[in-house]
Amino acid sequence: MVVTLESTTKTVLLIVDGHPVPARVWEGTTAKGIPCHAYITRIAVHKDDDAAEFEHDLAEQRKPSTDVDLIPTRFVI
Repeated sequence: MVVTLESTTKTVLLIVDGHPVPARVWEGTTAKGIPCHAYITRIAVHKDDDAAEFEHDLAEQRKPSTDVDLIPTRFVI
């Protein structure tokens, strides 16, 4: 599956194995155009790659859609 995602300003707190884990909500679509969202807790590039552009782009965030904005800040998995 291919998914294209954009970072939003929305963050939530996931409870994983009883431990709180902050996650940023990303929104996007599948290759077939189905809207989706993802809870990203970590994202990185290989240690040997130049991460400057990646880090610059990672700082860009958009306001979440209304549906995603309504997700409670505490989300339990």
